[in-house]
Amino acid sequence: MIIQTFEGRRAFILENTRIQPPPHTPELNLHLADEVTPIWRLTEEALAEIGLPPPFWAFAWAGGQALARYVLDHSDEVAGKRVLDFASGSGIVGIAAMRAGAGHTLATDIDPFCGAALAVNAELNDVRIDFTDQNLLDAPPPDVDVILAGDICYEKPLADQVMNWLAAAHVRGTRVLIGDPGRSYFPRVGLEKLAEYEVPTTRELEDREVKKTAVWTLPA
Repeated sequence: MIIQTFEGRRAFILENTRIQPPPHTPELNLHLADEVTPIWRLTEEALAEIGLPPPFWAFAWAGGQALARYVLDHSDEVAGKRVLDFASGSGIVGIAAMRAGAGHTLATDIDPFCGAALAVNAELNDVRIDFTDQNLLDAPPPDVDVILAGDICYEKPLADQVMNWLAAAHVRGTRVLIGDPGRSYFPRVGLEKLAEYEVPTTRELEDREVKKTAVWTLPA
């Protein structure tokens, strides 16, 4: 059956994941998958598309876990502010922002499952987050106080585009926080490291079970 509705995607997520706390943010709970290949195959079948990227919404990736941890521990970064959770995936970062006292959070992701994943995970953590599936890279950065972006440098063309977009936001006065575990296309030049963590992950997702992961910002 091809899933085309929000309610269909929501039901798919509830059926094919289980509630569990991400290792680095045990105070949060998310609907997550345990293995990549089965959920990836099921997602392709549900959308009737072959060759889709991994279902980022089904896992708590290292960069997102580190960024969520940083936000939870440094609530002054987001408290009372307008926050954008860019490439939200499961919604872990946006949920952390709301738990840390953000005034409003908008999550954005072009994956059709992410809106449903965010909805079930936000409900699970008793927070409210708005969502858009529009590709925000096609326009100037929105007028927000903080942009949170985790795990955005998997592919070079996209990484370059996103970093340029974030730089434009920074020039306009937006605080930019980025979580990354040292992806190949992550630019380490011209950034300020705010924190570094040893993030437990899984060999299902990464090349090791613990990833050294940092949170970065664009310097003043």
